[in-house]
Amino acid sequence: MLAIVLGVFGLGFLCWLLFTLAIYALPFLAGLTAGLAAFDSGGGAVGALIVGFLAGGATLALGQIGFVSTRTPLFRVIIGLLYAVPATVAGYQVSFALAGIGMSTGGWQTAFAVVGAILSGVTAF
Repeated sequence: MLAIVLGVFGLGFLCWLLFTLAIYALPFLAGLTAGLAAFDSGGGAVGALIVGFLAGGATLALGQIGFVSTRTPLFRVIIGLLYAVPATVAGYQVSFALAGIGMSTGGWQTAFAVVGAILSGVTAF
């Protein structure tokens, strides 16, 4: 009985974490990519961390500044979609993995993953 209760709370926590962190998918991806590029070019672990944090922070700051400074709804939608698309992909992957815990691979697992992707994308947008 305790395992069922803890499993429900654990899945609920992971879903809450997914929705909370959905807006940071693009800055995380940009920071990770820049950090890996710096590490591969010989920057070392400390240099890669610094470059990654700077790139992620700059991506987040530029998105927020761009969203606030523009008045055109089309540009705001484009900026929102730039942040929502990586969150949608991450939401699909996490939902697919979480659905795989409780059911076998098949149509229902994909259906739950699509619903999770839509919800995380809408949340990020």
